[in-house]
Amino acid sequence: MKKVAIFASGNGSNYEKIMENIQADYLTDIEVVGLYTDKREAFAIERARRFRTPIQIFELAQYDNKIAYEKAILEQLQKDNVEWIILAGYMKLVGETLLNVYEGKILNIHPSLLPSFPGKNAVGQALQYGVKVTGATVHYVDMGMDTGKIIDQMSCPIYEDDTEATLQLRVQNLEYELYPRVIKKLIQ
Repeated sequence: MKKVAIFASGNGSNYEKIMENIQADYLTDIEVVGLYTDKREAFAIERARRFRTPIQIFELAQYDNKIAYEKAILEQLQKDNVEWIILAGYMKLVGETLLNVYEGKILNIHPSLLPSFPGKNAVGQALQYGVKVTGATVHYVDMGMDTGKIIDQMSCPIYEDDTEATLQLRVQNLEYELYPRVIKKLIQ
């Protein structure tokens, strides 16, 4: 049984889909030992309570600097014997403190076909740029913003009448299928 921590800053829908895949016995050799969040008001916390996942809140403002912040996270990860970190809407760049220990063991999902549209509001960027196809990417985390080695991708068309909301929904549905599949392949 591989012990994983899921990091989320917001809604937590990818966390929830991963947990549903565990309950449905699709992801069978994974134990989520904690939801780690940097936002006390993140809705992901409510989702974690429903799944009885331990919640770890680490707010950067409570620490002297990012190194101290990540050292505190690392201490909890090691106490929980975490082997893999799954980012699911975690809105901070992962720094050296975590990368040095978990290199090649941190996954992220991003709502675009990387390397196109890294960073925030990737769906809005795709619409604004006028591309005809977008999608979702799972990649390893490195020091850059969405620059790690790509593991897998899924795509969907962008329609003439798409809004950010309609396209976001289609991309999220890709994420819900893609992330569990990659997790199953890499971690189990």
